[in-house]
Amino acid sequence: MEQELAYSFHLGSDKNKSKLAKRVSKDNVSGTTSFSNNAIQNANDLSRVNKHNLRDYDNEKELIRVIYGTDNIVNDVQQLYLREFEESKLEYNNKQTREDRKIEDYFKKVCDSQNDIACEIIIELGDMDFWNDKDERYIFKMVDVYNEQIKDLTKIVPDFKIANATIHFDETSPHMHIVGVPVALNCTRGMKKQVGKSKLFTKTTLTEIQDKMRNACIKSYNKFYEVNTRLKQKQKGRNQDVNVNDMDNYREIKKQLAKKEQKLEKANIQTRELDNTSKDIKEILSNLKPTKLNKNNMVISNEDVHKIKNYTEDVKDITKTVRSVNDLNMAIKDFEHSAFKIEKENRSLKYEIELKDNEIGNLKNELSTKDKIIGKLQTEKEKLKQELQKFKDFWHSIMSHFHRRICYDNDNNYKIVSDDLYKNGIFDNNDNEIANNIARRVTIPDENKQIKSKKKNNDTRF
Repeated sequence: MEQELAYSFHLGSDKNKSKLAKRVSKDNVSGTTSFSNNAIQNANDLSRVNKHNLRDYDNEKELIRVIYGTDNIVNDVQQLYLREFEESKLEYNNKQTREDRKIEDYFKKVCDSQNDIACEIIIELGDMDFWNDKDERYIFKMVDVYNEQIKDLTKIVPDFKIANATIHFDETSPHMHIVGVPVALNCTRGMKKQVGKSKLFTKTTLTEIQDKMRNACIKSYNKFYEVNTRLKQKQKGRNQDVNVNDMDNYREIKKQLAKKEQKLEKANIQTRELDNTSKDIKEILSNLKPTKLNKNNMVISNEDVHKIKNYTEDVKDITKTVRSVNDLNMAIKDFEHSAFKIEKENRSLKYEIELKDNEIGNLKNELSTKDKIIGKLQTEKEKLKQELQKFKDFWHSIMSHFHRRICYDNDNNYKIVSDDLYKNGIFDNNDNEIANNIARRVTIPDENKQIKSKKKNNDTRF
């Protein structure tokens, strides 16, 4: 019977920074810790991905195979930004009347924001137990399978633009790292074409993508390996497949059971041999003859006594072996039942936690967006206050000029202009009085209120 294979399609996330995620990845049944991949939010994150995926920190690069892009993931992503967003950036800049609103470098702009600049997807087929006894020729044939996964991903998610894809053969299970940029089209604010992970990868679309990719992967595997293998059943609420055989400590106990089963088989062989010996013992007992002195006593040779003693010891040993194996077998069955129930409950709780984490993440994103809006509004408010102050100073100067020309210099031309401005509603009563009344101080209405309030307070004190 052909062995079933586990399939994993794992999208990098900020949640992978948690201690729980790191612990799960460390104890991953595939034997690789790659599933702790985090979100790529800036140039430093991208550089770390470059170092990990291309193994820049060691010289064992013969087990690293780049099947898409180059040996510089940072440059691959930057070039993708130029191809995908440069035209949209130029179109956006041409519509801006203010230089400070133009975008000079879109890659740098996204790096400075709190959004992901790129995404990493890890794909893996088969776990540590499956690949453990396979030779290099068999393992390296996965290059063909993962090449088709690249093509399938491009068809299934055309707006996820792939920058680099690298296969790792240096761990216990061959797996592929894909780095790409999710592109959002027809945006109403800012550039028409932008980076948009949250728009492309939602909970619903991610589930659909995973289902299509896993079906495509097993077809590719069966085609290139010329087999008819099936996938393990996908578990709800997880990014990767889980089987009861993958539970913590269960594999070790199953190995112990296998050893005991071998011991049991050995005991069965001994039992069959014991059956044959039993026939000899029966024959010995049947051939016993009574003694001459007492018919109730039988005569037996020393050789036959030795045979019976050995037979008795063999019976004791085999009985003890069979009992220990059967006891362990019963314990394993009980453990399997209990552990399966516990794991089922754990998966349900983990799924609920993931839902809550997603809700919290969405709320944090909304809060961050609102904080940015508040910050922008506060900046605009300060600018408006500055503009208003300039206008107040300007108006104060005009009124002072009219006041001086009309009240002190008796310039009739300014009197005519003042009356004309008053008739046309440009000067209000307060402005007209300031311009024509020598007793009035040149102040704006807000300053009048402050002066009156201060005078009233002073009068109250006395």
